[in-house]
Amino acid sequence: MREILEVFIFVVIGVVLLWFGYTLFLSLGFPALGGGKGFRFWSRKRRSLKARGEGTPGDPQTCPVCSAKLDEGQLVSSLAFPSLNGGKDRFMHIRGCTYCLQGDRDRLCPVCGRVLRGMEILICRLFERSGRRSHVHVLGCTRCRGPNSGRT
Repeated sequence: MREILEVFIFVVIGVVLLWFGYTLFLSLGFPALGGGKGFRFWSRKRRSLKARGEGTPGDPQTCPVCSAKLDEGQLVSSLAFPSLNGGKDRFMHIRGCTYCLQGDRDRLCPVCGRVLRGMEILICRLFERSGRRSHVHVLGCTRCRGPNSGRT
């Protein structure tokens, strides 16, 4: 009985120490552990983008092509293809939102930084996760990732 009580005390102490270390590192703002929440450069950059009506490329409801902050109900023009191997990942093409497709904003590839012309698209992977939102990973545009990109 005494051994079980000692194990329980060690488990409680371990949980308290883990919680203390996690909150300590988050408040200091190490980017690897806290996602950059407390790191001053990133928070200042994020504030200036939100003041201009832009978002950062990973934010929800942000166009991945022009980084425009989308309003409620606005969608990004995209096309998801069926899975080739029966898994939860599939290819996806993204054209952009209403702002960048109308020509109000520059359409930029987030990988190579080139300005996208008329019908050029972003080539992405769509990872569907059960119980959570799907994740989109941008691989590149038709020039840096497409069939004529010169990569082997």
